Amino acid sequence: AVGSVGAPREPLLNVCMDAKHHKRQPGAEGLLYGQCSPWKDNACCTANTSAEAHREQSYLYSFNWNHCGLMPARCKRHFVQDTCLYECSPNLGPWIRKAESSWRRERVLHVPLCREDCEQWWEDCKDAVTCKENWHQGWNWATGTNRCPWGSPCRPFSQVFPRAADLCEKIWSHSYQYSAERRGSGRCIQMWFDPARG
Repeated sequence: AVGSVGAPREPLLNVCMDAKHHKRQPGAEGLLYGQCSPWKDNACCTANTSAEAHREQSYLYSFNWNHCGLMPARCKRHFVQDTCLYECSPNLGPWIRKAESSWRRERVLHVPLCREDCEQWWEDCKDAVTCKENWHQGWNWATGTNRCPWGSPCRPFSQVFPRAADLCEKIWSHSYQYSAERRGSGRCIQMWFDPARG
């Protein structure tokens, strides 16, 4: 048997990343709003953050979902759910990495997103319109909110992201990784879940 030596290992689950709107420690937040409510029993976000995640022009990141015209509601709900997962989940520890950024010290990288969640996101957004493949960087922020950079025409998601994996992996600088694993396998992260079922 090998004894453990040195500093104790950091826990991988039940942790919050060191980022702009995250709490220091996960805990109950009984008033989480809308699509963020599945995390209410143990969340890294506050009720206020969960409400802001649903707003058209949220103070969270001053990000405009409608940068190429109105984003369809069936598509926007996936971005709201994505924001809820990022802000609220205490179970992203294995994928937290250091980030050199003015607005966060940590980020997630290559979170294995369950196949159905990624494919449904693409299916519901394929007719929405955008001008960029990577939404983390390269925007024109001159007005205080993101606008398409000069020379970047608005095109359907299905052209910008030809496959579901392209959307899930590229839109947030590889925060997610398309997983061939299915929901309920225990080998991928579900953006959509029923907390009563774990």
